[in-house]
Amino acid sequence: MLHEPAKGKDRRATGGQDASENRDVPDTPHAITAENLKKIYRPEKDMPPVEALKGIDLTIPQGSIFGLLGPNGAGKSTFINILAGLVLKTSGTLNVWGFDMDENPRNAKASLGVVPQEIYFDPFFTPREILDVQAGLYAVSPKERRTMEILEALNLADKADAYTRSLSGGMKRRLLVAKAMVHNPPILILDEPTAGVDVGAKSEIYRFISELAADGMGVILVSSELPEILGLSDRILVMHEGRFTGEFSREEASEERIMQSIYNRRAEA
Repeated sequence: MLHEPAKGKDRRATGGQDASENRDVPDTPHAITAENLKKIYRPEKDMPPVEALKGIDLTIPQGSIFGLLGPNGAGKSTFINILAGLVLKTSGTLNVWGFDMDENPRNAKASLGVVPQEIYFDPFFTPREILDVQAGLYAVSPKERRTMEILEALNLADKADAYTRSLSGGMKRRLLVAKAMVHNPPILILDEPTAGVDVGAKSEIYRFISELAADGMGVILVSSELPEILGLSDRILVMHEGRFTGEFSREEASEERIMQSIYNRRAEA
């Protein structure tokens, strides 16, 4: 089992030590909760403010895959960047794994693994070195690192000591996922995780995501591929112009209903 569910003692982002030894770990059934979350960008000079998030409410339970879908400019990236600590919210409350983003930002951010859409690696580093460096940044001690375990789970073990410049696009995409897993986060955010990936590599990533959710991890899947969202997500959230305009269970979701929630919102606007 690659991901250890959050039961008993927690080992997240603490150098392999039991979190119960150095901080209280909240008991929560939710991976992420947001209440009236707003973000207003205030450009310089005489430009009007831009309201990127307009008071969104959200609850994501543990062990679920939430698909986040919406057109460009819907607010998806702003929401993800607030979760990752890259953008400051304007108002509202945000809890990650029970940690308030305002009161305990370090533990909130350490509870997340973020897989960005952009691929970037030092071309002269190997996958083994990249994961070891990333684990060190999260203070995971060498004896607690799971470098080869993660690489094997993503079918990259045979490339552990190859320069990343020699990897295919699909391999680099899987390495991004591996990099986000080094500190055993209870929540994983994937932004277009299969962009530029061949069919075989997509299947491996889909399998890996499903196994993580089955082990108790909360997963947020951001994708522009509707079939991908429909095939993987337990629930699907549709965003448009800074608001959630539709929410569907796996059973309720269909391409027609999802597109209708977007275009109805556009018509109202």
